[in-house]
Amino acid sequence: MKNTVVIGAQWGDEGKAKITDLLAENADMIIRYQGGCNAGHTVVANGKTYKFHIIPSGILNEETICFIGAGTVIHPESFERELNELKAEGVNFKNLKISPLASITMPYHIEVDGYSELHAGKGKIGTTRKGIGPTYTDKAARMGLKIQDLYSYEALSEKLDIILPIKNKILKNVYGIEEYTKECITSLCEKYAELFKPYVCFGWQDLLNRYKDRTILFEGAQGVMLDVDYGTYPFVTSSSPIGGGASTGSGYGPSMIHEVVGVSKAYVTRVGEGPFVTELTDEIGKKIQEVGHEFGVTTGRPRRCGWFDAVIMKYAVLVGGITKVALTKMDVFDDFDEIKICTAYKDCRNDKVYTSYPTDVFIHKYLEPIYEVMPGWKTSLSGIRNYDDLPENAKKFISKVEDLIGAPIGIISVGPDREQTILL
Repeated sequence: MKNTVVIGAQWGDEGKAKITDLLAENADMIIRYQGGCNAGHTVVANGKTYKFHIIPSGILNEETICFIGAGTVIHPESFERELNELKAEGVNFKNLKISPLASITMPYHIEVDGYSELHAGKGKIGTTRKGIGPTYTDKAARMGLKIQDLYSYEALSEKLDIILPIKNKILKNVYGIEEYTKECITSLCEKYAELFKPYVCFGWQDLLNRYKDRTILFEGAQGVMLDVDYGTYPFVTSSSPIGGGASTGSGYGPSMIHEVVGVSKAYVTRVGEGPFVTELTDEIGKKIQEVGHEFGVTTGRPRRCGWFDAVIMKYAVLVGGITKVALTKMDVFDDFDEIKICTAYKDCRNDKVYTSYPTDVFIHKYLEPIYEVMPGWKTSLSGIRNYDDLPENAKKFISKVEDLIGAPIGIISVGPDREQTILL
């Protein structure tokens, strides 16, 4: 296997964890390179269902090194809860390592995130309220704490003397949130230091050098359409889930990336606010939601559902650097008479047709999808393991998607289990 990045090609929740878990069997090291506990990855293996948030889902492969990179943000309490839940399922963490350069989500980040969503009104983004945005904000403003700060009292003390006066003024005057004392934060950081101690990899440069001639799998969270630069801004996450983000967030340069696998459902889902041209609010959308079990892993919120959108997928191939697509949840359409694919948008104000993705999301409320209708296959795909055994209408759907998005489909998922996968 080549060094591969696994990214979401839509708005997240595409089934990346299953694809990561599948590819992890041939990887020597897996690096989670961005995002935090706002991600939700589900893997079904060996008759069990495992839920991941910040820990790389490849941890189920016990001989593989799993590295949480510098581009991530880690909420200690959520990390501890995830550790304990996975330990109870028998998961081994002997090869879990954390970059000392990863950023820490502090309690005030959670408070600010919750306040901002609660009082945003029409500006509500629909975050998971996990403190992700405020943590990345402080990182960019050079006011954040990194894992390595927990192990140097002098560095931590100096940082807090700079950060807390500014942070407390903002908390009090802008958000009406209670201020934090230096003693309180220091005490918390002592607990965090103990929590992370078994996993922090201060020799991360030596680790990456040792593995640079071996097989690396880069695991992203969220999806291209939630990228802070290229997504449906401002309804996005605060990091770069695209293939290029793997370089800045992992510690390896771009020359280490050989392939980018974009994971896409055979339809589209979205959690939270923001534009969604092919969204279905009728009985068909409800059917997709129910058959596909479309509820968020992290929040439990029902996902908005719609027909496959080739416009955003073609865009994702371009900006995400996608070289191959993993198409998931094909089996959801087993009982459908017909399946629609959005091939373009039409502006209802002037009949202008868009075949390329319009990045000004504030015109999306005027856009209508232009569909091509494909016949359904009306048979179960869940037991099929070879492409040649797929019904002809399923093959036609796959071929049409490839033609529209300009990228080959190399993996087809026909169910949640590892085994329910077709490799092309």
